[in-house]
Amino acid sequence: MEISEKLLCLFSTDVSEEDDRYVIEIPRQEVETGDIDPGEVYRVALISRESDAGATAEGGANSSADAASGSRQRSSAPSEPQPPVDVGETRYVEIEDIGKQGDGIARVERGYVIIVPGAEVGDRVKVEISEVKSNFAVGEIIEETF
Repeated sequence: MEISEKLLCLFSTDVSEEDDRYVIEIPRQEVETGDIDPGEVYRVALISRESDAGATAEGGANSSADAASGSRQRSSAPSEPQPPVDVGETRYVEIEDIGKQGDGIARVERGYVIIVPGAEVGDRVKVEISEVKSNFAVGEIIEETF
């Protein structure tokens, strides 16, 4: 399955029933990080949790949870989120804060932190991910401004 460059965020959630409708909850951090604005209209694709088959809300193409994350391999349960980046991946980020050691801090999906050495608050940079850990990644600047 090909993932659109328009993808704002990716997360697992439950579908609940309320009166005569079904509700999909958006994690608070997706709104707090600015990926989603309350009151806006978004297109939603639903991807099966099963690893061998599924369908999207658009087009009904076969997919899997692994395909939704590009080349990332996910073997853990949805309750254990995996890093939203891979080593070698490039990202455009905005530096929101400075860490204790003076490195720039950017946040992406689910508030996941990317540490960017040499960046300052407010910098908008293109980075290449050089290291990925469960709760943060390190990105090297490859383009100063975007």
